[in-house]
Amino acid sequence: MSEAVNPVLAEVVRSGFTESVHRGAVAILASDGSVLQSLGAATIPMYPRSSNKPFQAAAMLRCGLDLDGELLALAAASHSGEDFHVAGVRKILAGAGLTEDDLQCPPDRPLDEREYRSMLMSGDAADRVHMNCSGKHAAMLATCVAAGWPTASYRDPEHPLQQRIRATVSELAGEQVTIVGVDGCGAPIFGVSVTGLARAFRALVLAARGTPERTVADAMRAHPEWTSGTMRPERALMSAVPGLLLKSGAEGVEGFALADGRAGAFKIDDGAARGRVPVTVALLRRLGVAAEPGVDRAALDALATSPVLGGGQVVGQVRAGRHLLA
Repeated sequence: MSEAVNPVLAEVVRSGFTESVHRGAVAILASDGSVLQSLGAATIPMYPRSSNKPFQAAAMLRCGLDLDGELLALAAASHSGEDFHVAGVRKILAGAGLTEDDLQCPPDRPLDEREYRSMLMSGDAADRVHMNCSGKHAAMLATCVAAGWPTASYRDPEHPLQQRIRATVSELAGEQVTIVGVDGCGAPIFGVSVTGLARAFRALVLAARGTPERTVADAMRAHPEWTSGTMRPERALMSAVPGLLLKSGAEGVEGFALADGRAGAFKIDDGAARGRVPVTVALLRRLGVAAEPGVDRAALDALATSPVLGGGQVVGQVRAGRHLLA
């Protein structure tokens, strides 16, 4: 992270008083790729976390992964662990002659609240297939089988698959990966700047039909409930804005692109997730989507803020900062 102080991207207002703020870096690109707005440390490398998943999926298709539609969307997902997600992960594994025992993501319970409660009530232990990154891990394993690479070491940064993913991330972002870490799921994470992340999303939506990049973008946009979950705001945003490709990441990261190449990305410094959706809506509005045909403006209005409670009553809101609302 830069030592410079980034601007406030989101603020928490309680009873008319700004109680907390979340700072961060932002990049917004025009359809021609030029930078419309850059705030904060937008050219400093950071970890995109799960916002990298669409590019990981594109790299896997380049390496011979044979998935499309819902299952390809699942390969790029941070899924909620709903029944159809779990069934899809098992289908990817079975198609490669593998089982859940081959997954190397950590055991976890579903992100979906209903499925989480159901799992607890049934007494079932956390498992790898319910972990939100299991679709990506299953697809990585299936790619290794297709390419004839070893599966036991698929998470190693020096594995052929991970080297190709790194090269793809660098290519799409238009900058070299200079930091490499371990993501929450145990797979390598390749760092780029916020501006590079926006460029990578733009590259996916503008790629020619039938290319790995465009195939991933189209699968995610056609099946947003498979990339997140039926009750997640990511699905709601993609459903509200025709042609929107969007993927959130842990620690306050978001990347997105519209069908014509307008794109944006941001990283919230303190990693707070509560500011992510209001900031995304503010950036989409800055790009003019609210005035475009087919957009569900009521859905955007509903997602633009989230409630702050006091005594069980709404007494404030989490909203985008003034730098994004001006």
